[in-house]
Amino acid sequence: MHARRTLFLLVGAAVSGTGLAQAQSDAGAGDIGPVVVTAERYVSREGSVASKSDIPLVEMPQSVSVVSRDMIDLLNWTSLNESVRYSAGATGEAFGPDERYDWLQVRGFDPVQFIDGVQAPIGSVNNTGTDLYGSESVEVLKGPASVLYGQTPPGGIVNMTSRRPRDVLGGELELQGGEYNMWQVAGDLTGPLSDRVSGRVTALYRDRETQVDFLTSKRLFISPAVTFELGEDTRLTLLASYQDDDLENQTTGFLPAYGTQLPNPNGRVPVGRNLGETGVNFFKREQWSAGYDFSHQFNDNFSLQQNLKYFDVKVDSRAIYGTGLLDADFDGTPDDFRTVTRADFPFNERIDSLSVDTRGHLTFDTGSVEHYLIMGLDYRDYDGFSEFGFAGAPSIDLFDPVYDAVLPPPGALFPFINETREQIGLYVQEQLKAGKFVLTLNGRNDWVDRKPTAGDSQDDEEFTYRVGINYVFDNGLSPYIQTATSFQPVSGATFAGVPFEPTTGDQVEAGIKWDDRAFGPGVRMFASLSAYEIVQENVLTPDPVNLFFSVQEGEVEVKGVELEIAARIRERLTFNLAFTSIDTEVTKTSDPSVLGNEMVAVPEMLVSALADYTFQEGPLAGFGAGLGVRYRGQMYGDSANQWQSDSVTMYDAILHYDTRNWRFAVNASNFTDEIFVDRCSSAANCFYGTRRLVTGSVTRKF
Repeated sequence: MHARRTLFLLVGAAVSGTGLAQAQSDAGAGDIGPVVVTAERYVSREGSVASKSDIPLVEMPQSVSVVSRDMIDLLNWTSLNESVRYSAGATGEAFGPDERYDWLQVRGFDPVQFIDGVQAPIGSVNNTGTDLYGSESVEVLKGPASVLYGQTPPGGIVNMTSRRPRDVLGGELELQGGEYNMWQVAGDLTGPLSDRVSGRVTALYRDRETQVDFLTSKRLFISPAVTFELGEDTRLTLLASYQDDDLENQTTGFLPAYGTQLPNPNGRVPVGRNLGETGVNFFKREQWSAGYDFSHQFNDNFSLQQNLKYFDVKVDSRAIYGTGLLDADFDGTPDDFRTVTRADFPFNERIDSLSVDTRGHLTFDTGSVEHYLIMGLDYRDYDGFSEFGFAGAPSIDLFDPVYDAVLPPPGALFPFINETREQIGLYVQEQLKAGKFVLTLNGRNDWVDRKPTAGDSQDDEEFTYRVGINYVFDNGLSPYIQTATSFQPVSGATFAGVPFEPTTGDQVEAGIKWDDRAFGPGVRMFASLSAYEIVQENVLTPDPVNLFFSVQEGEVEVKGVELEIAARIRERLTFNLAFTSIDTEVTKTSDPSVLGNEMVAVPEMLVSALADYTFQEGPLAGFGAGLGVRYRGQMYGDSANQWQSDSVTMYDAILHYDTRNWRFAVNASNFTDEIFVDRCSSAANCFYGTRRLVTGSVTRKF
């Protein structure tokens, strides 16, 4: 009832907004046309995540991918996983189509997710899986980001920027349906509430099945926002969101390699195979956030910005899942290649997180040198508690499953993570421009205090830096080189009780960027080419003496080349190209058997290209069509590098028609229905990739 009531209110608001827009038009107040794909919105030349400012990307000595709202709408993406399909250096859907979480990789590492520039409440499993419909854009900062954002991995971060209110009435109401009995209603309404106040509300309700047998997913999402113009130089935006997820018969996947990636004498495992228990497996999550963005311009040279966000997440779940093919004698060969052992894993989690970032922006000149100085202080308080139970569950036939196991209710759950973390970071960024040279200098010091409920607290302190230089030619070409560092605290201790030190990362990156300033007003384009080397130290490896413990003797090296182009030409042709080549190596480890091996589940190559054309004149005016191709290369499925997942090529198609106020679209991803294993992390943990998904949508713009 709650979901339906919210849905009715949303539809009513959208219809009322549509009527108001029409009334204004009829009265001569203005012609409110549709919101369509435009060059300005599709291709971004600025990004906030790379510099916590509006410095042009061509002047930043680091690779950044910006996925715009227009691109998200064009491809009809519904998750953060999908949003990086045409970006270089990043992959999503690492565990197949997961309705719970977003599983991404950036330059071979799991990125930390941010929302509106502050860290999302990542739990003991993964991030929060916030719905993509509430985001205006997605930014992928590739390479170390600790110098601005604190404790992050060396591969990079991903930031989702929430939709903001506008002072012009507009919005949309969208109905969508597709395969797997999917249907969705979504709406977005924005406009002035008074002379100095603007509001926005974004909402969605989705109900669907998935390619996994018996799994159903329901989601309610709503995000209100209000902007106050407190004066000519002062702005305050209040942001909030609420999301409720309800999955029945959910499964963690975990299919065996034999029958998915490796031959099985019994044949191939069906893509939809569910190794859980119907009526027992479930996943429920409720999360909300509230915060604000504040800015004040003191004068032409100095401004102050602050953003604050509070997150609250509650997860309740139970999963019966497969733990691998039965091997009773432990000889490495399954007994019958069809009997799968299972475990019972009830899991609960509670997370509260408060983050605040305050920074001053100062511009000044010293002779012929222009200075742009950012000084900031951020604080994060994280309180996380998770608990789980673990028990055996009856085995199941991989090829002829019977879901009738009698299972006792979960017993007592045991704390998994129960700690508070406080982080304080003090950072400075100085950009100096002398002629065509742009020098960027960053330094930051972090203090991290981790306090487990039981045991001693641990304090970590780390200094990180970034140094880079660009040379910006008049035609928009900008070669650059930079070096940067990162750190990320590690929970736990050695057998001797010595707390783990943070992992640290070092990167050297060189490349060239190119914007469209030399192409004229009809072309919007941004391109980048980069090569990098990352070394991560203090990686956990197995303790060779004490079983079930770890030591920090590991080191990995990642080298790669990335090319990315995004363009919108004369409001007709949209074009994207991305290329990634990545080479990984375990350079230090306590396990000699994996020394020199490649990292598990990191694709060796990614290639993608997308083209879409929209007719602007003639009888076909408003009609458009597009085609995309995505290639994912091989990657190892085990730490011993004994076998690899196969490469795969997928195709996407787009058909759309726009009138003044309506948009009709059909999207098909992987329309040839390629069946492939997206990832294996061991012989017991393989996941099928996303199969063909065809959706149709009708959108009323106003």
